[in-house]
Formats: sequence, C-alpha cells, structure tokens
Amino acid sequence: MTTIRKGNAVFHPAKALKSAKITKFAKHYAYMPEYPANGNRNTYHSDTQKPTLHNITHHIMYTVDQLNEQLIELAFSEDIGDGDHTTLCCIPEDAMGQSRLLIKEEGILAGVRVAREVFREFDPTLQMEVFIEDGAHVKPGDVAFIVSGKVQSLLQTERLMLNIMQRMSGIATMTHRYQQALVDAGTKTRVLDTRKTTPGMRMLEKEAVKIGGGTNHRIGLFDMILLKDNHIDFCGGIHNAVTRAKAYCKAKGKDLKIEVEVRNFKELDEALAEQPDRIMFDNFTPEDTRKAVEIVAGRCETESSGGITFDTMIPYAQAGVDFISFGALTHSVKGLDMSFKAV
Repeated sequence: MTTIRKGNAVFHPAKALKSAKITKFAKHYAYMPEYPANGNRNTYHSDTQKPTLHNITHHIMYTVDQLNEQLIELAFSEDIGDGDHTTLCCIPEDAMGQSRLLIKEEGILAGVRVAREVFREFDPTLQMEVFIEDGAHVKPGDVAFIVSGKVQSLLQTERLMLNIMQRMSGIATMTHRYQQALVDAGTKTRVLDTRKTTPGMRMLEKEAVKIGGGTNHRIGLFDMILLKDNHIDFCGGIHNAVTRAKAYCKAKGKDLKIEVEVRNFKELDEALAEQPDRIMFDNFTPEDTRKAVEIVAGRCETESSGGITFDTMIPYAQAGVDFISFGALTHSVKGLDMSFKAV
C-alpha cells in the first residue's frame, strides 16, 4: 500500500479514499466508485457512510509528481475507455513507426518533460529523441522531438500529449510576453499567476508559468495565507483576521507567509499596523497604487490585482509594485499550435 509521509504523520491514500478503488489494466485506466449494496449511488444507510470531499481530502497531501501521475492516469481513462477501437481495428499490434512533434506557431515551448512522462506511463518501450527543451523559443517548422515505437502506442498517446503541451506552451508564451514587456518598460515588477487554473492541471500550469519567466503565487490553500475581502469581512476586520492567522500558525507550527488584501487607504493603514509579509492592492488605480507604494515604503512586499490586463499593466508596474497577478495567464490562454505527425 502506498503511504505518504508529511511531517511526523503517515497517511494511507488507499484508506483515505476507501469510497473508491483504482484499477489499472493494459493501456488504460478506470475509476470505479463503490456504491451501496442496493446499487443506488445516491442511497446510503446513514450520512456517516457517504463520503464527502472534506473528509476525503482533509488528511491527504500529495507530492507534485503524484498529482501529475494521477492526472495522466485519469486522462488516459477518460480518453481510451475500454479501448481505442479506431487504432485497434486497423493497426497491427506489432507495427512499429515514428512520429515527430511539429511546431506550427511561434512561442515558448513547454511540456517536454511532461510528454516524457506521458509516453513512459503508457508504454515504457517508446523512445523519445528530444531536439528542443522546455523554455526555448520556437517557430513554425521546428521539430521538438521524435518518438519511436509501437504505432498503436504513438496513436493512443498523441492527443493527451498534445493537449498538455499545447496548453503549457500557450501559458509559457503568454507569460513570457507579459514579463518581457515589464522588463522592456524598465520596471522590476514580476508577473504572478493565480489559483484560477484548470482543475487537475494546476501543477502543470504553474510549471508553465515558471518556464515562461513568471513567478508562482501560492500553489494552493495550503502553502500561504491570503486574507481576502471575504475572510476579513467574516472576521470583523483586518486586525482580527491577521491576529487569528498568526495565532493559528503558531499553534500549528506552520511557517506561512501572510498576505492581506486591501480595498482602500484606510485598510492599507490597518494592514501595515499588523506587519504582514505582503499587501495586495485590490482594484486600485495606477495613481492610487503609486501613493500606496509610497506609504508602504518597503516595509513589506506589494502586489496589484483586479482586472489588470496586458494593455493596462505598465502604469501599475511603473508605480513601483513588486508583483502584478494575472488570472488570464491560466484561465484565458490560447494553446500554441503544434501537431504530432507520422514520419
């Protein structure tokens, strides 16, 4: 049984996910929920028998590699099902061949490392010869890599590999464009991503941002405390929210950075009094951002957020903020055009 160690505790994902079982079989995967004995998936003998997301996930901490492996397994399961009947009906099992990844649009390449994992997970006998690595500038006509092996395997891995690489390359390309524009404008402001990612693909999309030259904000809810407007309002103010956050970290033995979102200058003064690690200016104008940066005067990191686009970001950067966060990097990106063609 696989175990995951975090701190002094050892967790057993198979036990924690006792409401389901994963079965692996030749060339594809299936997720099979265990329903009650009567066969009705909506009927349980008591509320305590019905699993909830809170109960399932609260005690599990997966590594990045484990999360990516689960994504690949699930993606193969939903794509191949009980078999790729198009390939199986016309391609002999022992047929061998090659396919190449052909770039069809200029941009920043990302996802080569993950492509290796996709091919290896599906068919370890596939051989991948890489000519262009992650982070490289590519143009139409470039060949990033060639994969050799069973034709059935090449055909069945094509779509998943392309889906991942096109999306990651699109994110890396967009991130590079934003960050380079800030550099060209003579600023030191860094591009930040957000949690507005595709469910299940967060680790890959965050990796793509870094490949493109951006900076990762918190990965999830577990690695930083970000006190946003709703947290602050529910707590009754910034002082209460930050005080509780610091007490929580001390009690739990956690060394987490604390960021506070502010909506006006009154909240900015309140936040500065609490000495957070970073203050986020939410929906400030560039003029108010400059004033806010002067008030902070280097006492903590600063971040601008809220509806800022590529066309409007330069004045915010010139106001002197350390970071600008863009949800669009991952929720509104266009994939980079490429194809996987038989040689």
